[in-house]
Amino acid sequence: MTGMLSGVRVVELASWTYVPSAGVALSDWGADVIKVEGVTSGDPGRALVVGGFTREAARADTDFILELSNRGKRSIAIDIKTDTGRQLFGRLLASADVFLTNWLPGALERARLTVDDLRSFNPDIIIARGTGLGVRGPDRDRGGFDAATYLARGGVAYTLTPFGTENPAVQGPAFGDLQGGATLAGGVCAALFHRERTGEPSIVDSSLLAQAMWAIAPSISVADLFDIDGIPGAPPGLAINPLVARYKTKDDRWIQLVFLQPDKFWAGFCERMGLAELADDERFVPSANLIANAAEATAIFANAFAGHDLAHWRQVLADEPGVWGALATPKETLNDPQVEPNGYVITNVDDKGEKYRTVAAPVQFDETPPGPTRAPEHGQHTEEILLELGIEWDDIAQAKDVQAIL
Repeated sequence: MTGMLSGVRVVELASWTYVPSAGVALSDWGADVIKVEGVTSGDPGRALVVGGFTREAARADTDFILELSNRGKRSIAIDIKTDTGRQLFGRLLASADVFLTNWLPGALERARLTVDDLRSFNPDIIIARGTGLGVRGPDRDRGGFDAATYLARGGVAYTLTPFGTENPAVQGPAFGDLQGGATLAGGVCAALFHRERTGEPSIVDSSLLAQAMWAIAPSISVADLFDIDGIPGAPPGLAINPLVARYKTKDDRWIQLVFLQPDKFWAGFCERMGLAELADDERFVPSANLIANAAEATAIFANAFAGHDLAHWRQVLADEPGVWGALATPKETLNDPQVEPNGYVITNVDDKGEKYRTVAAPVQFDETPPGPTRAPEHGQHTEEILLELGIEWDDIAQAKDVQAIL
């Protein structure tokens, strides 16, 4: 690790994926992230099975969702509802720079973990809260998951659904969670910078709804300015700009073109496509004519792309200066030639020596990717962390006896 946040301690009281993934990013950047879990049961995400892809069936001994949202952390199991547990939790907060949580406002109030409560343990602590729908308003105490909150209520599914299709867009697991977690981690870093400059601790808030609105901000702006339901998508097979469009290949793969300056790329692209005769065709040159005759140009390119497999087009477009990309499967992305050199994945090793890869946080410092880290077991570091806080062994044993810690 580069240790950009070396010396920063984050106490995380959060579950599932959204806010814990912010903790992973902070850990990747060098912070000591301590995950606080209950005594009788840990993060419910530990029991989550996505699509039947169990830990037992995996090639390596790892829970892929748990790993994504918890690797690099230490786990301490405390019952914060007990007097002893609350005292120990307070000692932990007193040692921290950041308190990171996804508990809703009402739950924090009932647990006596309001801003004033937290600052009574540590007046300098930064408080970072990630919620489904924000900490104010009539639904502040309603929970949120990315499929229902980010994709559905946040308008992302509507925006991603192709025009004229019957079924709305779907997502993979944690689609909005991981984006939201990275944003929240960035907010924590800004608060740390502010405190360093001014000595003032901040309250950092983000939500899945806020993240969704940021993701579709252009459509939301259009909805307000033009009183419509956002930017309408073009019907399948028709693009406003034929060089910003998606085309199907002979082997049922897809290529996405994003040539935002058609006149700049038109002639060379036509030659590469074997359509040199179109380079100076007045129907399509200049770009105003291309836009006016978009349907005709789109049909020509669709027919050309359909004549060959993706492998052919990869070779043909290898030197194309305009931006384009083939729609990749996750496995293809994993093995993209840009991934390994840039350290976009972390290679871990399980207890049996089996290697496996997981995705790193999407920001690096000093061109240095994070090192290999795994998710902790439930309560794995309880004693270690308490000893660091100066708790005596006798007190630790007593806390175990009253089941305040695991």
